[in-house]
Amino acid sequence: MMITKMALPRRTFLRGAGAALALPLLDAMAPAASALANTAAPRRLGYVYIPMGMNPVPWTPSETGRLTTLSPTLSPLLPNLENVTVVTNLEINDAHISGNHASANSAFLTCVRPKRTEGSDYVNGTSVDQIAALEVGRDTPLPSLELGTDLIAQVGNCDNGFACAYMNSLSWASPTAPNPTEADPRIVFERLFGKGGTPEQRKAQLHRDRSILDWVLDDMSRLQSQLGAGDRNKVAEYLDTVREVERRIERAEASAAASPLSDLTRPTSVPDVWEDHVKLMFDLQVLALRADLTRVVTFQMAREASTRTYPQIGVPEPHHPTSHHLDNPEKLAQLAKINQYHVSLFAYMVDQLAATDDGDGSLLDHTTYMLGSGLGNPNVHDHRNLPIVVASGAGSRIAGGRHVQYDELTPMANLHLTLLDDVGVHLDDFADSTGRTGEIVEPLSL
Repeated sequence: MMITKMALPRRTFLRGAGAALALPLLDAMAPAASALANTAAPRRLGYVYIPMGMNPVPWTPSETGRLTTLSPTLSPLLPNLENVTVVTNLEINDAHISGNHASANSAFLTCVRPKRTEGSDYVNGTSVDQIAALEVGRDTPLPSLELGTDLIAQVGNCDNGFACAYMNSLSWASPTAPNPTEADPRIVFERLFGKGGTPEQRKAQLHRDRSILDWVLDDMSRLQSQLGAGDRNKVAEYLDTVREVERRIERAEASAAASPLSDLTRPTSVPDVWEDHVKLMFDLQVLALRADLTRVVTFQMAREASTRTYPQIGVPEPHHPTSHHLDNPEKLAQLAKINQYHVSLFAYMVDQLAATDDGDGSLLDHTTYMLGSGLGNPNVHDHRNLPIVVASGAGSRIAGGRHVQYDELTPMANLHLTLLDDVGVHLDDFADSTGRTGEIVEPLSL
C-alpha cells in the first residue's frame, strides 16, 4: 500500500468536457493516519425481480439449515454457495387480490395492497428500497437506480383494472409516486458518467469521440502520476471495464442502425439478444456500485405477464401461458428451465460482485442482493411460498450457505426489515411485518 500525507477524497472524479467519471475505492483514498487499517467500504442493497413465480420442486433445496449443495434450479449459484441464503414459505398477504400480476410486481417491495385504478390516481406504498435510499443513498450522486428490460408503453389498464404503473415500477418514492424504470443502457450509462450539455449535445459529442474516456484523458494522466502501482492497476482495470460496457452499447446501436427492420418499441442501444441486454444492465449496476455512484438498486429482469419466449433453452412457448401449467408435467419442466435460466443470469452478476475488489474485500462482501418474485405458484396466481434468494458476503450479517424454511407462512415484510438492518437502516416495523427473519442471521449450531 502506498502511504501518503494526503489522501484522495472518496468522491474523486476524472473530469472532462461533458463527463465526470467516478473512481472505485483506492488505497490512496484511505486517510494517511489510518492507511494500514482496513478501508471502510459502504454497504449496498439491491433487488432483482423475476416474474411469474416458480416450479417449487426443482427450486426448493432438499436440505434445510446448512446447505452442502443447491437444488437444480438454483445450481448456477453453486460456486457462491457460502454467500447464498434460500428462504422459503414467505408470503405477501396484501397481494391476494384479483389483479394478481399487477399486485405481484407492485407489492414486492411495498407489501401493500395497491388501489385498483386505470388512471393516474394510483396508490401503493413507499417501497423498501426507497426507505434504504433515504439513509444509505444520501451521500451518493444517485440515491437509487431503477432498471429493467421490459416496459409497457401503453397507459391505462394493464391487468384487471390496474394501471400500467403497477406493472412497470418496482420502486415507489411514496404511495403515489412510482419511480420510472429505465431499460435503455445508453441512458443509464450517460446518467452514471455523462455530465453537462443537452442530450443532443452529448449524443453529438459521442459520435465525434466515440468514447467517454476520450473526454477525461488529461485528468486521467494527472491522476495516474499520483498513484502507487497497485492503484494504477485498479484504475486501469476499472477503465477497461467502463470501455468494454461502452463498446457493447455502441455495438447494439450499430446493429440497430444497420437493421432493415426497425423496432419502434426498443431503444437503439438495447442489444438484439435479451440475455445480452440483461448482462449489460447487470454490468452497469456493478459499475455504479463500484464507483459509489449509488448504493441502492432495483432491477426488473423481466415483467409480469411477459410473453417472452426462450428458444435458446428449449422453451419456444411464451412465458406467461407456460406459467399457467395446470400441473402439466411438460409445462412444469419448461417453467423450471425458465427459472433456472433467470437464476443463471443473477449468478452472472453475483460472480462479478465476488470478483471485484472493494476496500478490504470484494464488492459482494459489502453488498446484499435479493432475487425473487411476487408470485409463488403462478398457475393459481398465488402469493405464498415466494421464490426468494439472498446473496451477500463477509461484511453482511446474513449467514450464507443455508436454507431457511419457515413452518408457517411468514410475511415478506419481515425479510425486508432484516435486509434493511443489514445495511444499517433500522425500522420498528414495515407494512404487515410481525418481526424480523432472525433465522437468517443466527449462526447454525454444529
